[in-house]
Amino acid sequence: MRHSLNHDEGEFTMHTIIHRDTRAWRVQVWLSFAIAIFLCGTGLAYLPGHDIDRAFMVMGYLFCLTAAFVLAKFIRDNQRVATDTPLWRLVVWGAFCCAMLLTGWGLWRMAINETYKAFLLVSWLYLITTTFTLAKTLRDAHDADVADATKRTRSPSPQQS
Repeated sequence: MRHSLNHDEGEFTMHTIIHRDTRAWRVQVWLSFAIAIFLCGTGLAYLPGHDIDRAFMVMGYLFCLTAAFVLAKFIRDNQRVATDTPLWRLVVWGAFCCAMLLTGWGLWRMAINETYKAFLLVSWLYLITTTFTLAKTLRDAHDADVADATKRTRSPSPQQS
């Protein structure tokens, strides 16, 4: 959202420009996220080894996924003004770091083929990056909707003019 000032015949008027993502961008973001989920699910479903290793990795991937969404929301909520406490900052960043480190450790210690590890690693990192992109896209759409609603309530309707 941007504001611009116009100077017309001695009058200043402010116009709010609301940025919205294109439909193509939103489709690409959702498609990338779906592909990441599919790749991770496929890699974990066919993971060779013990069931306990598979269960650990599924929990790790889910922990990373939810921690990434929470971190994205935390960063966005505090981008202009710090609204959360320092302890909450520690919890959010700590959870994200723990999720990433524990999942990485679990992947590293598994006794599986290196090519399979590489597939799991790349699909996991792809999932995390698409999660941040999806969170930003959803929040941008929400912010644009709020700005649009605010603009409509503040601007006089044609009947009032």
